[in-house]
Amino acid sequence: MDAIGNIDWSTVTAILAASGLRVCVALAVAYLAYLAVFAIVGRLTHLSEIAVDDLLIKRIRRPIKYSIFAIGLTVAAQSDPALRQVWEPIAQFVRPALLGWIAYNVVRGLTAAMELRMADADPLTSRSRRTRIAVLSRIAIFSIILITIGLMLFAIPAVRSIGTTMLASAGLAALAIGAAAQPALKSLIAGVQVALTEPMRIGDLVKVDGETGRVEEIHMSFVTVRTWDERVLVVPTSRFLEDTFENWSRLDEALTGTVFLHLDPITDIAPIRAEFARYVEAHELFDGRNCGLAVTEAYPESVELRMVVSSNTIADLWTLRCDVREHMMAWLRQDMPDALIRHRLEVPHGHAKAGEP
Repeated sequence: MDAIGNIDWSTVTAILAASGLRVCVALAVAYLAYLAVFAIVGRLTHLSEIAVDDLLIKRIRRPIKYSIFAIGLTVAAQSDPALRQVWEPIAQFVRPALLGWIAYNVVRGLTAAMELRMADADPLTSRSRRTRIAVLSRIAIFSIILITIGLMLFAIPAVRSIGTTMLASAGLAALAIGAAAQPALKSLIAGVQVALTEPMRIGDLVKVDGETGRVEEIHMSFVTVRTWDERVLVVPTSRFLEDTFENWSRLDEALTGTVFLHLDPITDIAPIRAEFARYVEAHELFDGRNCGLAVTEAYPESVELRMVVSSNTIADLWTLRCDVREHMMAWLRQDMPDALIRHRLEVPHGHAKAGEP
């Protein structure tokens, strides 16, 4: 019985009954060893002021527990041929599964610890680190799962023989695997590039396909962007490397925005410019960088005024623009109503019938 597929399960019960006492003793000793080890580790982490230790120990505690049980059964099976005959085929699956479980939890624990340490970082640094941690941790987890499943499958003789045959024809196998895995490899490479070059980060405000939103998650194959109306855009990761997109918070969130007004061509611009400057400079969301008004277009029936304002954050800029637009329209209606556009029909010398009764 060198593999689990060759086990005669009708004899397993009898073998375990004969070796039951040895198994119970091995599990009991393993459990005591588990308690002793984590009692010592718990004291050491209690003395440490770093929260990383507690997070990591909490993550790996359960897989380490079952790994110690597996070690205990392996030691017991060395002195009991009947138990070894049952345990070893099963252990070929249990050992890689436990190792993969431990590695997976170590990555998750380190990820949580690094995210915890970023709590006091500035927003720009925090977004950069969160992006790298998210992408690289997902790549590590994907690799761990893939290797674990591969090791478990190679414990099956049929799969092992297929693998040997594939290795014998490695050239054709490499071509076939490369063709089949091209999309996955492309996504994996794109994820690594995003983590290293950081064209966008988690929390950045981006504009893609005409939609604007915050980057919520960055996976190896796709990126989720949540728009202002709470829709979620799912965009392939490679799209951000191959196509053009806008990142409004690449370096910081300080932006300059515009407010447009279309007024009557006879409008006197100087009073409007003075009122605009007075209002913006007194506004609490104005950061003092950019404030200006210019006539950018002149049409037969209107003129276009572009008012430029700036703020420290994108959200503040949006609010400031809305406030400026609302205030200027209210001020124009009250103080300069003639500036609002009117459609006129001029008759130079009057109409012949206009004066007739």
